[in-house]
Amino acid sequence: MNPRCSHAILVLLAILAIRADAATIRTIAGTGKAGYSGDGGPATEARLDNPFGVVRGPDGAIWFCEYSNHVVRRISKEGVLTTIAGNGKMGYTGDGGPATAATMNQPHEIRFDRDGNLFIADMRNHAIRRWDAKTKVLTTFAGNGQPGYSGDGGPAAKAQFKQPHSIQFAPNGDLYVCDIGNHVVRRIDMETGLIETFAGTGKAGPTADGSPIKGTPLNGPRSLDFDRDGNLWVATREGNQVFKFNLKKGRIHHIAGTGKKGFTGNGGPAKEATLSGPKGIALAPNGDVHLADTESHSIRRIKTATGIMEVVVGTGVLGDGPDGDPLACKLARPHGVFVEADGTLLIGDSETHRVRMLKP
Repeated sequence: MNPRCSHAILVLLAILAIRADAATIRTIAGTGKAGYSGDGGPATEARLDNPFGVVRGPDGAIWFCEYSNHVVRRISKEGVLTTIAGNGKMGYTGDGGPATAATMNQPHEIRFDRDGNLFIADMRNHAIRRWDAKTKVLTTFAGNGQPGYSGDGGPAAKAQFKQPHSIQFAPNGDLYVCDIGNHVVRRIDMETGLIETFAGTGKAGPTADGSPIKGTPLNGPRSLDFDRDGNLWVATREGNQVFKFNLKKGRIHHIAGTGKKGFTGNGGPAKEATLSGPKGIALAPNGDVHLADTESHSIRRIKTATGIMEVVVGTGVLGDGPDGDPLACKLARPHGVFVEADGTLLIGDSETHRVRMLKP
């Protein structure tokens, strides 16, 4: 074989190998146009309206909430879309009855407990609601529906929240809530049903590195997740920072963000980077931290081994796609991000009205 030809073949094979290895992003739900349609059909042909929180359910399906349609929907393994909770109207009705007949008011995030029941941060109803996996009945689990800050030490169902945005279960099963309007993170003991303030003082303020969890202010705790070691991670929306809460030592550690709003520092130390209203956080199995950096229209990642901040999806400019190269795929104010066991990212790309998937 001609040496030049042989070399050309080797180069081509190398290029194909790189392309085969490269991460690709694709739309798994939504047409890009706002609406509420498509139940019973392919998710990619349905119309959504502001998908926010997204998770992989215990049934293997992908579940997400739609902020503007006031519903929770499900994408089956076959790609079929159905509405699981909410009737598409804004309200606060239906407790004790079929979830699909109930109304919600701008749900932000969803999580499953150990038994497969779904919990919903029903933000504008100032409540956490529960979908029973066996009966498909919706009930209010926490919050009395009135905005406020009360109830610590008592039953969670009688407490008051002020726009709870994010929820997550700790390794021991307790439920943590970002009560952003009160600038606190609250904890619900799932055995007793009692609620307490876990972090924050009730007033916005700076969070110093190394400070104790108790008695230290937070500035807009927006989203939370746990790592495999049981540490709690919190992204602050107004604070434009990321913190790790060491629950064993009772200390808060500053991980990312200078506190100023921006889209700088990519490729450098996360502590020196600027964030732009992060509204989602997700921990990967390897410990890396993924952020839905909403106002910079991107998904950013903190490599915990090096402390480096990088962009994994988006250009920093508002737009819609195209699918393919994640660094060329424009996003529009993403709110939801979830990392699967194999590193696959699920993204609630809110204002393109799509749910996207990034395969590693």
